Amino acid sequence: MKLSIIIPAYNESGTIGALIEKLGGLYPDAEIIVVDDGSTDGTAAAAQQGGARVVRHPYNIGNGAAVKTGIRAALGDILVFMDGDGQHDPKDVDRLLSYFPEYDMVVGARKKGGQTTWRGFGNAVYNRLASYVAKFQIEDLTSGFRAVKADIARPLLYLFPNTYSYPTTLTLSVLRSGRSVKYIPIAARKRASGKSNIRLVRDGVRFFMIITKICTLYSPFRVFLPVSFMLFVFGLWRYIFSFITQGRFTNMSAVLFTSAVMVFMLGLVSEQISQMRYERSEDDARRH
Repeated sequence: MKLSIIIPAYNESGTIGALIEKLGGLYPDAEIIVVDDGSTDGTAAAAQQGGARVVRHPYNIGNGAAVKTGIRAALGDILVFMDGDGQHDPKDVDRLLSYFPEYDMVVGARKKGGQTTWRGFGNAVYNRLASYVAKFQIEDLTSGFRAVKADIARPLLYLFPNTYSYPTTLTLSVLRSGRSVKYIPIAARKRASGKSNIRLVRDGVRFFMIITKICTLYSPFRVFLPVSFMLFVFGLWRYIFSFITQGRFTNMSAVLFTSAVMVFMLGLVSEQISQMRYERSEDDARRH
């Protein structure tokens, strides 16, 4: 199987050249694609000098947009994604590839303690939430170091955001479409230069919205059913409280019970639409 290594890069001139040289030495037959996302330094020149195929954005669009560009340009059967800032060890690519073709996607999970306290806590929360959505133990939702079969990643491109949260979308989409995922532990190095552009509050809210979006796209009941249940419980509690204290059934109880039924029915309809959409997308994939 032909291998394509996709590296989104933005102002990584200090590290990208050495990274590509290492990758070229370890995987001489691999296609190495660097997507220069509107860098203002010598990232593109350093990548070309190292021997990579460079695709350039005219301005900075986003990490996710760079990954999408790389997928469109790649010719390989297996796509490997890694950062251009020196955090990922090129030797670990072999560890990812060793699980193919048995698995559809293999992800490098960063060891606990390798991130700052707040980011580590935030990632732990989102890992739990995503695990609930996907019904699968997700060890590192936001890891950018992963390998996936190209024929699985390409049909999902339209779901990818242009920002740093593309790993979240890819992980949940692969899992909820019934594909197999494997996590392997990796040691992520500190960034060789600069600081991460991910912000806890801004991107945390974005991750939460993406998880909810993918959940309602592939398994709506995982969102609608808990909401319906909570409304029913609140309505029942309100009814018991008002009956004991006032001896009557209040309008608020009626509203809560009615809302619980409506949310449940919306979830049921959404689940049917989701199933029909998935079956149609599978038929389209088989035809192509």
